[in-house]
Amino acid sequence: MWQRQYLLLALLLIPLLNPGARAQAPKLDRAIGEITAIDKGANQLSLKSDAGAVVTANLDEKTLYLRVPPGEKDLKKAARIDLDNVAVGDRAFVRGHMAEDQKSIAAVAVIIMTKAELAQKQERDRAEWTRRGLAGPVTALNPETKEITIATRTHEGLKAVVVEAADHVDFRRYSPDSVRFSDAQPGTFTDLKVGDQLRALGEKNADGTRIKAEAIVSGSFRNIAGVIKSIDAGAGQITLTDLVAHKPVTIHITPDTSMRRLPPFMAAMLARRGAGGPPGPPRAEGAKPDAGPPAAGQPQGQNGGGPRRGGMDFQDMLERMSPLTVADLKTGDAIMLSATHGPDPARATAINLLAGVEPLLTAVPQGGEQIFGTWNFDIGLPQ
Repeated sequence: MWQRQYLLLALLLIPLLNPGARAQAPKLDRAIGEITAIDKGANQLSLKSDAGAVVTANLDEKTLYLRVPPGEKDLKKAARIDLDNVAVGDRAFVRGHMAEDQKSIAAVAVIIMTKAELAQKQERDRAEWTRRGLAGPVTALNPETKEITIATRTHEGLKAVVVEAADHVDFRRYSPDSVRFSDAQPGTFTDLKVGDQLRALGEKNADGTRIKAEAIVSGSFRNIAGVIKSIDAGAGQITLTDLVAHKPVTIHITPDTSMRRLPPFMAAMLARRGAGGPPGPPRAEGAKPDAGPPAAGQPQGQNGGGPRRGGMDFQDMLERMSPLTVADLKTGDAIMLSATHGPDPARATAINLLAGVEPLLTAVPQGGEQIFGTWNFDIGLPQ
């Protein structure tokens, strides 16, 4: 599920299989990424890291090649292979001596996870998290019992669920400026705070009000809304003035960003109902854990959770819509999005982006967090 961490573990175990490398292993550099090119004649591999950097791995007759199945934590089960078994699209962890310009590495070991096996593992993970997982914003925390209350969306509205987070739970936390589930870093219960987005995998009780978590991934995200001022499709960037923070911001769009466009009838319906729309955690201040967060502009006692039509959850409807690309957007489009909290508030990496929201912005001309109501996008499934 978190391929990078498994590769890191695998690399630490290289000396167990290659005693001759034991003394020099701590001094070796590393490069991680997807193999984009193989030149057997020149004994080279080209890697593209998740950050977009390109590194050339220079190979020789002493380079060790290993293939490890995704999810396998014991390198003793890795298979010794040769360069002929390495393919473009495989994920590779290269250990060796990095050049001063950081553009090439003399490879001592190359550990790969094949593209096909990664795809199969990701599909299994997605199915497991869909079947046994729950997601929603954190509304309450109990450090003494290690219990987390989240507000999950159901066809009946928001429902409070208690997540039991015992010591054995595998905690992960989204990294700043990354929307990749696989980039989530190790975390703890103390990293959590009210308003975070959280997804838990585990066993639910009969009525679905509690779940004994086996794995938890969480993150702190920001809401952004505005009208696009400029688009750089080549760089995957758009600029706008954020109507929540009332400041200019540059939005970075990655291949992992989920992008959809609201049909006009749905946008008008949302605006009439004052339900708000896209991403971001609800305003949980003062919310009761047993009732879920109150909806902005919504009468007391009315259930929240975002609009539904024909019994279908709004998120389900969005997921069934055709995805957009940056090229589908144009200057003047109104958008709402959720984004990571990076070090620079003037820049953000989009997780979910929703276009076609002009009626929603018009309905709340003063801007601010009330644009979003209580509806929010969930944390993405493993990918």
